[in-house]
Amino acid sequence: MANWNDATIKEFHSKEGKGVGPFGDRLMLLTTVGARSREERISPLMYHRDGERYIVVASKGGAPDNPAWYLNLKANPVAKVEVGAKSGTDTFQVRATEAQGEERDRLFAERVAIAPGFGEYQRNTSRKIPVMILERTG
Repeated sequence: MANWNDATIKEFHSKEGKGVGPFGDRLMLLTTVGARSREERISPLMYHRDGERYIVVASKGGAPDNPAWYLNLKANPVAKVEVGAKSGTDTFQVRATEAQGEERDRLFAERVAIAPGFGEYQRNTSRKIPVMILERTG
């Protein structure tokens, strides 16, 4: 997985966050602080917007466990995001909260409408895939 992440991060930077692999313009680089290691970790993630908020889904391809970046956000909800902008990339700090109930279901359905594979991920796992809301701080 590290090689895929490294290649995706490199492509993101070379294309200034635009037209990256199968994600197009919907890829962000999320930098979290490790829940145990306290080291910074960069995760390339597909996102969509809900107004001013950035939405990421902790699918891990339908695996039975949650991705490390999700666990990191639960332990340390302040993170850094880098997204493509009109000119270059935009980097800013966010605070993460987990969507619950009807809001979670609405946001997950929006993701499935954009990328139907996420529906398949949910069908492939018994866990309810978490949806995280990232809001700019400061």
